[in-house]
Amino acid sequence: MTGLTPPDDRRAPITPQLALRVAILGGVALALFAIVFFRLWFLQVLSGDQYLAQASTNRVRDVVVQAPRGELIDRHGRTLVENRRAVAVVVSPPKLPQEAAARTRELTRLSHVIGMSTRPQKCRVDRDVVRVMEVDCLLRRGIWNLPYANVTVKTDVSRDVAFFLAERAQQFPGVSIQQVFLRRYRFDDVGAQLFGTVGQVDSAQLGEDHYRGVRRGTIVGQSGLEYTYDRYLRGRDGATRVQVDAFGQAKGYLPTRAPVSGANLRLSLDLGLQSAGQQALATGIGLANANGNPSQGGAFVALDPRNGEVLAMGSAPTYDANLFARPLSQRRYDAVFGPGTNNPLVNRAISGAYPIGSTFKIVTAAAALTAGIITPDTVYVDSGTFREGALVRRNAGGAVYGAVSLRSALAVSVDTFFYDLGARLNADPGSHPNGGQLQEWARKFGFGGSTGIDLGGEQGGNIPTPRWRDRQNRMQARCERTYAKHPRAARRAYSAGCVFADGTDRPWSVGDNTNLSVGQGDFLATPLQLAVAYAALENGGTVVRPHVGLQITDPAGRVLQQIAPKPARRIDIPETDLQAIRDGLRAAAQEPGGTSYDVMGTFPKPVYGKTGTAQTSRGDQSWYVAYVPDPVRPIVVAATVEQGGFGAQAAAPAVRLILSKWFGVRSEVISGTSRTN
Repeated sequence: MTGLTPPDDRRAPITPQLALRVAILGGVALALFAIVFFRLWFLQVLSGDQYLAQASTNRVRDVVVQAPRGELIDRHGRTLVENRRAVAVVVSPPKLPQEAAARTRELTRLSHVIGMSTRPQKCRVDRDVVRVMEVDCLLRRGIWNLPYANVTVKTDVSRDVAFFLAERAQQFPGVSIQQVFLRRYRFDDVGAQLFGTVGQVDSAQLGEDHYRGVRRGTIVGQSGLEYTYDRYLRGRDGATRVQVDAFGQAKGYLPTRAPVSGANLRLSLDLGLQSAGQQALATGIGLANANGNPSQGGAFVALDPRNGEVLAMGSAPTYDANLFARPLSQRRYDAVFGPGTNNPLVNRAISGAYPIGSTFKIVTAAAALTAGIITPDTVYVDSGTFREGALVRRNAGGAVYGAVSLRSALAVSVDTFFYDLGARLNADPGSHPNGGQLQEWARKFGFGGSTGIDLGGEQGGNIPTPRWRDRQNRMQARCERTYAKHPRAARRAYSAGCVFADGTDRPWSVGDNTNLSVGQGDFLATPLQLAVAYAALENGGTVVRPHVGLQITDPAGRVLQQIAPKPARRIDIPETDLQAIRDGLRAAAQEPGGTSYDVMGTFPKPVYGKTGTAQTSRGDQSWYVAYVPDPVRPIVVAATVEQGGFGAQAAAPAVRLILSKWFGVRSEVISGTSRTN
């Protein structure tokens, strides 16, 4: 039997190079396997608890529960501003359909449900104006103010609307229902400019120290007292912890974090006096209109001269503060606050800077007395005119008073007496660029700078000086040079806003000081500054720091913090000089012949008052300021009526009505007949 021969083994032997390659590849594979193994071991064993916690967190959503803000109450404990519960419709922009047509369809359906117009309207977002439906406008503004934050598009919706949207959540992606607290201003327009507004914090505000620690979407104070005392009034938001599935649908609720209410703010305001003051101002405006003056606005301030507590403060025109308790459409905003409404948002008591006319004469008197230019009994013979080079100044109405001293000059408001003092108080502009004694005493009384009141938007006014005049001339020249290459350069310059000076480049003159001596020319002040100055006369020289806040209290009424700012300064006026000024004011108000005697002469309390008629480009502005040094309830009241005519005709009757309310005297509307400045 023939044996079989095995086939030849034709495989090539493994070379050393190939063996090395196989070893390297095997080592790499083994290393990769080891990395994956140890990574899985790390995730499962060492970090399992951590990732389990994160997974649990991913299934829980925190829904913010808004904290109610603290209430605002008057000095007697009467609630002025409170909260009420409401249901709001909130939209989360990132969760809306990304496709434009689908997004528009959803917003249109939502508008029909919540009762908002779908017609395109002008929408102003920063500097851009587009035409979109109302809901879309609110969203665009919200995104601009605070990107990625939820936007409230409708507040205070009915329960039916809330249930409808909640039951159809899948049909309205990005839309949710939330319980919110809305501000309720119990007396509508009473104190509107003082209380201010609230609103959602925006992206710019998040970087401010005032809102340090505030989270996106928080409701904060935006103006007025709501802004100043926001850190007290704003509570701490709570949260409802909702367990959701992979689709974001709620499956259960976990323990919640309850919101903490804000503290209450007790104000120095007296509700009755505040209401009466606003009505008195409206009466003064009505008297001005009856006298042929086209007044539409004004302001008043009532202070406690002992400590600067603001008893009442008002500005006209005003508005219903409840308008801002919910989102306001552009159309509604323009109708109430737009052009032609005479700026109801402006608090003229602190932001209206005006010439104050003869009410300034107490400053001129104090400066002249302390400078030794006159004594209380120095006699000045009035001829009815005062010559200043080629310029001739006259008393109001061309009156001639003959021999007068300080007391009588204040009582009947002799302009020439104070023109003479203003000229004699003028200092050399080269050696006194900031003015002389007259400017110094104006600053001492609190003019030319902020009073420090706890309200935003205060104007400091202006005290003209040689340095100020030079600066205005330089600004005027620089502005006019900018437009000099245009045809009709001067007209174009003024139309473009070059109104820093009169364009003559004139230096400081004596005439500037004589204008200042009677509160005219380039001098500007607010009603609040005027009240503070007269408070210093009443209290003997203390320049108080006015304030509206009185106490921070908890919901139970316990005082957490007292608000009592220290006086700004003390001014020293010799007692004999101070008494002479007071005597002149008392005679002006309650002695026959005084400028407001027919208004204040029958008032049953001692009144020290001064009329003022300031000449402005819009017509005469009516002023009156008075104080009553009552041992228990002292008060200072300053009022002005824009385009109101003479001081005794409009402002003085308003002040009498305010004093009548404060002292429980029968109210009488008495319009004066004096036609002095």
